[in-house]
Amino acid sequence: MSEALEERIAHLVRAVDDLSDVVTRQGREIDRMTRLIAMLAEREAEREAGSGEAPAANARPPHW
Repeated sequence: MSEALEERIAHLVRAVDDLSDVVTRQGREIDRMTRLIAMLAEREAEREAGSGEAPAANARPPHW
């Protein structure tokens, strides 16, 4: 019985380690995407400010 418990614990420890690696990797990816979104938002704000025109969402369609 003791050997079966040790084997089960070993499998559970491995699963926890694997999940920890996945969470760590996902955290890094989320951080990278957050930085990218902030950079893109800043770039878009600069583009809108530099154009002097209304953003396309606020501009009237050409057929008006």
